[in-house]
Amino acid sequence: MAKNNAKNLMRGALLLSVASLIAKILSAVYRVPFQNIVGNTGFYVYQQVYPIYGIGMTLALSGLPNFISKLVAEQESMGARKQILRASFWIVGVFSLLIFLGLFLNAAAIAHMMGDGGLVSLIQVVAFMFLLTPILSCLRGYFQGTFEMRPTAISQVVEQLLRVGIILLAAGLYVHFKWGDYQMGAVAMSGALVGGLAAALVMVPRYRRDPLAQVAASQAPLNWGHLIKRFWVEGGAISLFAAAMVIMQLVDSFTVTKGLMHSGLGATVAFDLKGVYDRAQPLVQMGLVVTMAFVTALLPALSAARLNDKPVLFMKLTQQLTHIALALSAAATVGLMVLMPWINRLLFGDSQGSLTIAIYMISVILVALINVFSSVLQSLDRFKIPTLALILGFVVKLLINQKLTEVLGIAGSAIATVLALGVVALLIFLCTPAYVKHAVFARGFIWKLLLIVGVMGFVVISGAVGMQSFMALTRSSAVVITLINMLVGLLVFGILCVAFKLLTFKEWLSLPLMGKMLRRWLNYRAHLKGRK
Repeated sequence: MAKNNAKNLMRGALLLSVASLIAKILSAVYRVPFQNIVGNTGFYVYQQVYPIYGIGMTLALSGLPNFISKLVAEQESMGARKQILRASFWIVGVFSLLIFLGLFLNAAAIAHMMGDGGLVSLIQVVAFMFLLTPILSCLRGYFQGTFEMRPTAISQVVEQLLRVGIILLAAGLYVHFKWGDYQMGAVAMSGALVGGLAAALVMVPRYRRDPLAQVAASQAPLNWGHLIKRFWVEGGAISLFAAAMVIMQLVDSFTVTKGLMHSGLGATVAFDLKGVYDRAQPLVQMGLVVTMAFVTALLPALSAARLNDKPVLFMKLTQQLTHIALALSAAATVGLMVLMPWINRLLFGDSQGSLTIAIYMISVILVALINVFSSVLQSLDRFKIPTLALILGFVVKLLINQKLTEVLGIAGSAIATVLALGVVALLIFLCTPAYVKHAVFARGFIWKLLLIVGVMGFVVISGAVGMQSFMALTRSSAVVITLINMLVGLLVFGILCVAFKLLTFKEWLSLPLMGKMLRRWLNYRAHLKGRK
């Protein structure tokens, strides 16, 4: 029975990982055509309110469902599961209703705090999404807790497809009917509500066919105080980490525009610059999607080692995870930074804000490491340390963001984000087990990696500058320069990794694509030797 549960868990984890990857790609990619259509100011309007949606999405998509699934899995009978699911619905329902009322009734005050009274309608529209949080989080949590991941996975993809479709439709109507920026933003934000309703329609019929829907809830006494405390402590910790980057963006919504205006800029210029600054968000997401896609492939194996009580295997997998996360995120970070002027022109039509966005790209490696280190600690049931570290990071960001923006412009905002994430990553790393710290420095790993990405970065930027000297600075030339030098960077990185033996043979094999290629190469070599 335990073997079947473990097998179902691994299959479910893989299915959810794929669905989550698709959802993240959709969430990152749509912003590029959206910004191209609506311009910097239209993008600013959308991005100012997006973090509120992002927090709501995190609660309904991963944070609360992951915690509720744990509560469901702990119950021994169907009646007890029904009881805990109902109780969770009421707790989340009251919490969500309070958030909805707080946002809807105080939209004007929140917009004023953001420095733009035109955002009221957008805040009110996105507030309605929180009314769907109870049903979305509880149903996803129930299905995950019973190892039935398909409804959750399908609902994630359907929700994102509809939301992105409505956002791009709003952008098209904005151009066709010459809408104002705020009208367009309100329609785009309605995609969150429509996507959430569609996700609910995917899961509700499936739940009605489930045996749990037919049984009576247990009437045993329920310790409401203890359950609410668990929601606050455990559920809050999981949700906080899932929403970490979005909360950083929320701080930006309240401080960047105001900081720019306090520095003497007019509102129109400040809004435009905030739109330029927000170009960094999809690029960070793309960098993290590529990096975490490989890292995520190891997480099910890590969970299985923990589930089957294999501490030695758990330690080895943790070390592999650390090496792969560091290597891939460092390569992605350096590649994005050195090619940023051309990537910026390629995606957004000009090179405005390239230095600021390049600084922001350091977030890729920091967030990747925070995710890996916190996953290790949370898998060991150590929630307190990473949660406190993250809260401290938010405090640092809040304290320095507006001041740095006043002094350094949008580059100051990027620096504040990097410093805040750096504090979080360092504190969590210092509290990780000794074998994680050992993995970073063993065999000179970190020094080899720094040398490799340094050489890679130098080769890539030299090639890009050299090619640019023979071409006009256009979007077409940016396509050629970016693609060619990305391939050169990958080639240089791969060759140097092999030459310096950065990753062990097992670590290469653990990578989904590289592992298959390496196996085929070894089989081919063995075949050639056999023929001789």
